[in-house]
Amino acid sequence: MWDPAVYRRFGAERARPFADLLGRVGASEPRAVVDLGCGPGELTLSLAGRWPGARVTGVDSSPEMIAKARAHGGPAEFRVGDVRDWHPEPDVDVLVTNATLQWVPGHRDLLTRWARDLPAGAWLALQVPGNFGAPSHVLLREVGKRYGVGDVLREAPVGDPAEYAALLTGAGAEVDAWETTYLHLLPVDGPEHPVLRWMEGTALRPVKAALDDNAWQSFRADLARELTGAYPATGEHVAFPFRRVFVVARTAPSGGDVR
Repeated sequence: MWDPAVYRRFGAERARPFADLLGRVGASEPRAVVDLGCGPGELTLSLAGRWPGARVTGVDSSPEMIAKARAHGGPAEFRVGDVRDWHPEPDVDVLVTNATLQWVPGHRDLLTRWARDLPAGAWLALQVPGNFGAPSHVLLREVGKRYGVGDVLREAPVGDPAEYAALLTGAGAEVDAWETTYLHLLPVDGPEHPVLRWMEGTALRPVKAALDDNAWQSFRADLARELTGAYPATGEHVAFPFRRVFVVARTAPSGGDVR
């Protein structure tokens, strides 16, 4: 179960990659914009602000996230849905999926299908975390094996920019792909390690779901000790490098298409 309040910790740090991704999307007057894996909806609403003439829709598999998104009000529509079942309507000129596809087995096949099914001149923008080899996730897998939950943790579910570029150019799209490592300075503002609090919003969800409460509390304490050694505090902050992978693709335009 997704917890919107936990996910929205470090909201500014989580929002920055979304802004950097959308900064490379050149659509001017799209007819419809879809955000797959929209979460609690704030970033989706920013799409409606950028393209006020578009029909903006957010889709997420979590009813809790969609309830939070709908509570904002505003000009976007939100609905519960599985991204694997989503197919673009003929007027979808911008498709965004931000920090979602790492949770979706077989997402490479989805990207190929979307690139081929989107209308001419449409934009497909994706961002996924690329930090699965970072100390945070290496330690997560090591501790997870000790608790018998290693099978719910993923080794490396995403590709690198070159892989996604090859995939989407093969589907006939023009591609801009890159990666960025952000250095998040997470505040030390309580007894809990800030990297642990960050991970609770995303990577630790499968572990929490697999353990009873006592085992979860023990797991959490063990991982916190490991993280403290890997990410020591310097003054009032912990430096947390975070690699992310970005791809912006545009399907082949028809004659005179300038969306």
